[in-house]
Amino acid sequence: MKKWLILIAFLVVLAISSSMTYEQQSILPELEDVLANKPFERQLSLLKIPYWDTVVSVEERGYFKFVEFLIRKLTHFIGFGCIALGIYFAWGKRRFAAGVAIAGTALIAMLDEFRQSFTPGRTMSGQDVILDTAGAIVFVGIVVLARKIFKRQRAL
Repeated sequence: MKKWLILIAFLVVLAISSSMTYEQQSILPELEDVLANKPFERQLSLLKIPYWDTVVSVEERGYFKFVEFLIRKLTHFIGFGCIALGIYFAWGKRRFAAGVAIAGTALIAMLDEFRQSFTPGRTMSGQDVILDTAGAIVFVGIVVLARKIFKRQRAL
């Protein structure tokens, strides 16, 4: 039961964050304070990330907005990776736990993007669904691989 509560907690955090406008979620003032010296600006300036119908870069958005973009996308990847792990562990040792976790997370990501489209200043993005699903695949994949390695070591 505790495993299901952890999953529910992840989903509540997701629902709250998806209901917030961009302005409510923005961390630009904090970034401007913490990263006032613009660390790694030269290295970050080399990155050009295709997103929607544009290319996101330091040149296009400016240093702080670009860093915020990276943090927001990393949050997608990690957050949905955690949701996938929540599903995986809540599902238990039943068959196809990894597949259920990844497919379930992809479905949640699609529903979340659709729901988010009703929030002012937010848009629905298929690229975010792909990023969310990639987080699920990586996080669940690491756990499945680690379990196989530990199982093999115990067998020796």
